[in-house]
Amino acid sequence: MANIKYFEDSEAWQTARKLAQSVYSTTNRRPFSQDFGLVDQTRRAVVSIMSNIAEGFESQTDKTFIRFLSIAKASAGELRSQLYVALDQKYISEQDFRSLIELCLSISRQTSRFMQYLESSKFKNSTA
Repeated sequence: MANIKYFEDSEAWQTARKLAQSVYSTTNRRPFSQDFGLVDQTRRAVVSIMSNIAEGFESQTDKTFIRFLSIAKASAGELRSQLYVALDQKYISEQDFRSLIELCLSISRQTSRFMQYLESSKFKNSTA
């Protein structure tokens, strides 16, 4: 993990970006696209994941970075919950649901590992 120079190099951020692309694509399709409240909340959650990983990385301390990673992980949980609503309302297929949920779980695992690494090391992220 010490090889990460920019937040874009982070596996967690890259996975979050892929998830954001998938969520935006999914929420653009009918009937999901017609539920404006759920679309907005779902998109906000996925953007929060990416943004908090980036913002935490650019922070000055590991403690702050860990806090932002924790928020990103929480947003992944929020997104999973919203995807259940979308599935129950038949806005998304079971296959799309499983694919999106797996990406959410992957981000949760990645952010957890990142937090553990930061908590147990002397690593200090640098900004360019």
